[in-house]
Amino acid sequence: MTPQLSTNRSVPAGPAAAGQGAPAAAAAGRPALAPGWFAAVMGTGIVANAAVNLPRSSDGLRTAATVVWLAAVLLLAVLAARYVRQRRLRLHAADPVAAPFLGAPPMALLTVGVGALLLGGKVMGTRAALVTDWSLWTLGTGFGLVTACAVPYLMVTRHRFAPDAASGGWLMPVVPPLVSAATGALLVPHAPAGQPRLALLLGCYALLGLGLVAVFLVLAMVYSRLMHHDAPAGAVVPTVWIGLGALGQAVTALGALATAAKGVLPPPYALGAAVLALLPGVGLWGFALLWLALAAALTVREFRAGLPFAPTWWSFIFPLGACVTGTSALAARTGSLLFVWTAVGFYGLLVAAWAAVAGYSLVHASGHRQRR
Repeated sequence: MTPQLSTNRSVPAGPAAAGQGAPAAAAAGRPALAPGWFAAVMGTGIVANAAVNLPRSSDGLRTAATVVWLAAVLLLAVLAARYVRQRRLRLHAADPVAAPFLGAPPMALLTVGVGALLLGGKVMGTRAALVTDWSLWTLGTGFGLVTACAVPYLMVTRHRFAPDAASGGWLMPVVPPLVSAATGALLVPHAPAGQPRLALLLGCYALLGLGLVAVFLVLAMVYSRLMHHDAPAGAVVPTVWIGLGALGQAVTALGALATAAKGVLPPPYALGAAVLALLPGVGLWGFALLWLALAAALTVREFRAGLPFAPTWWSFIFPLGACVTGTSALAARTGSLLFVWTAVGFYGLLVAAWAAVAGYSLVHASGHRQRR
């Protein structure tokens, strides 16, 4: 992802490993655009989406969220056009550092797509917003399933890693199914009634199971790496936060699917879905807070040592946003002020972090432009 990450591998970094904004030159003479840069779309999009179901919201906040969502749409269009044009997908898939971050583009598609459903109606019309979400969800889910299967296969059969190589970045290829489950649940009421609607709901539950079990496996590897080797340093530290994003998305998906299950599943199973959204949801939320505390402590430690800006800083944003959406889902289900004000507090932190990282990213991008 960045040059700093290459020290965790037993193989030399290839051109794609030069990072999300590293100076490896593409054929056109521009710095190569690595897939991890799509985390900027994810982060910007979730700032907008998280405002919609925030327990304490307002019309002004929703308007501001729509503007931020439009910025995510523009950023997605620019990055997608450039990434396709540079034709480096196979090179990135072959690189042990860059390959896991191929999970970022499908999550960017899913985030922008659900934003169209939540916020785009007033901009493009309800029907166009729905069509946009269906299209981006289908594309993002398909691409996400490919990364969830293909990237781990490549990591097992072709890539070689040192014993201390595990990082939060390894979560990136397996998190997209969780995002598909959470965003697909919002499309269930818009699917044709009967078998198509039931198939979509059950498919989203399958995506949730696929992603969540895979996430637990990777979290165990990351935790083992943290316990048995030196603490992570440099640009790898922000990737620890990705675990928080995975857990937050799981809580969000449980809540959204329980809401969607009403009228689709028989009453006993719909009730079971509601119970699943609350009790395991709160348990996962508690685990997410533990991971948040660990990630925050490691980050503060690294900032004290001097952590320069790197594109991996976008790893702070989407996880915080997922924590907001998960907490908001629990607030809506329970009415607990604990969740209400925690969600509001997390959202304030999310906006502040997004503004800071976006500002640093603009300076970073302008610096690359001036050096060309």
